[in-house]
Amino acid sequence: MSPDVDPCVLVYDVGGSHISAAVCRRNGYSLGTVVRANLPEEQSSAAFMEVLHSLALKANEGRADVEGAEFAMPGPFDYEKGISWMEHKMPYLYGVNVSEGLAERLGWKPEQVRFLNDAAAYLLGEVGAGAARGVKRVVCFTLGTGLGSGFAVDGRVVTEGKGVPPGGEIWNAPYRGGIAEDQISTRAIKKAYLDRKGQNREVASIAHYAIGGDPDAVAVFQEFGKTLGILIKELLRDFAPDVVVLGGGISRSAPLFLDAVKAELKDTGIEVRIAELGDNAPLAGAGVAWFTKT
Repeated sequence: MSPDVDPCVLVYDVGGSHISAAVCRRNGYSLGTVVRANLPEEQSSAAFMEVLHSLALKANEGRADVEGAEFAMPGPFDYEKGISWMEHKMPYLYGVNVSEGLAERLGWKPEQVRFLNDAAAYLLGEVGAGAARGVKRVVCFTLGTGLGSGFAVDGRVVTEGKGVPPGGEIWNAPYRGGIAEDQISTRAIKKAYLDRKGQNREVASIAHYAIGGDPDAVAVFQEFGKTLGILIKELLRDFAPDVVVLGGGISRSAPLFLDAVKAELKDTGIEVRIAELGDNAPLAGAGVAWFTKT
């Protein structure tokens, strides 16, 4: 390979309703055109593979220098072998070897198709090309329907060690008589507003009312921020991150709660940043995983 050639890899992000794909370059983990498609209406592994193949052709744009593919994939999934064990999400993939299926269609070897957990991919994207570039110890939270999390040290994902919950997953950590996700999630914000106002609204709607000055909506987000700050302080004390990155759908409303988070952390030395890459973070993170794999 010529030294002036910038290697690239095909990256995928498989979500609950759609799949995204792009070509990621090693230099800066920059992405080419991002293409998306809904999950197939036909509930079969063959239809799923055809969507992957179609996206590959669109994202590649005729390139011949793509080294392989890396997937940001939800679990349960055997990330080493490329086999899905999901029963509730995409049950038609249960027991299917996705690496072999895509490799066959692209004329590749199965080992050219790799996988990592989608939360880890989001984290790596922000560490490699987003809000946590160059930071030694990082925790990334994806705030949405659930509470996703990832831990990184020196640019690599860690799933064990001092202060790291099993698998790097904090959603089910015991907290306030329940688990962390009970307090930090879409349902927590909706419940808080329902309790105050007697109205069942989506988070985006509650944020709209908060921006408009609704005191109950404002209070909900302020309390959410305070709770998140306390959770970070208590549950991440042993890991002692330098930076906590907040991503996911709820982070779009950060101006409504970020100051409250920071107020709780003012004496901890922990800096809080908002994710920079948004929906493209898992794609960039898949590229980081590919090019940093030893």
